[in-house]
Amino acid sequence: MVRNVLGSVLALVGAAAAVLSPFRDWYDGRPGRHYRIDELFTGITGSRPGPLGSILVAFLFAALLTVVGVVLRSRLLVAAAGVVVLGFTVLWMVRQGESVGSLTVSGNGSGLQWGVAGALGGGVLLLLGAALMSGRRGGGRRIAREDGDRPYAAPGSQNPDTWPPTQEPGPSVQTSPLPEPEPDLYTGPPPGARRPGPQTPARPGTGPEDRDTAPHPVAPDEGSDPHRPPHP
Repeated sequence: MVRNVLGSVLALVGAAAAVLSPFRDWYDGRPGRHYRIDELFTGITGSRPGPLGSILVAFLFAALLTVVGVVLRSRLLVAAAGVVVLGFTVLWMVRQGESVGSLTVSGNGSGLQWGVAGALGGGVLLLLGAALMSGRRGGGRRIAREDGDRPYAAPGSQNPDTWPPTQEPGPSVQTSPLPEPEPDLYTGPPPGARRPGPQTPARPGTGPEDRDTAPHPVAPDEGSDPHRPPHP
């Protein structure tokens, strides 16, 4: 988090320095915005371009890449912005050196001036900001966490004894879509064992298991006369 903040600050400062550099003098009192962007490929001339034809357009594009890269925390976009700024600045220096014969630096206002230094410094700050940023790593950790929480897939029918994934022997995997049959909990004789005999008609309630048991004998009360008839 801290690295992203510091890298973003350096990148934004570098983009601002690059955008402001064309408004300062680049060579012999001539501002950078007075150089046509196509002159970087064909050769430096004395003509002045319009607002959308100067080298400022390239630096504005680099600043846009920087803002998008900071919002998305993309090191690639920020680094691309730094390459654009440094590339156009170095290309201008090559064309300017071909135009005047050599590049000089002097204190009387001739030669290379502070506008070029601002552009070069802005490009370097953009590259440093991209190198310092840590980028977006939360997405990768989230995917790894989701993969770690995902359950193991059941083995196929060709290897039924490889579940669970500890490679320990276990029961085979059921391949039938129907539920497994449940065992019958009835432990008595089968229904066919209670069929009636050939000579006895099968009537309800006449089987041996359906008859009433014999009544228990009634014992007389203690102290009573056994020969005395019971009370009506």
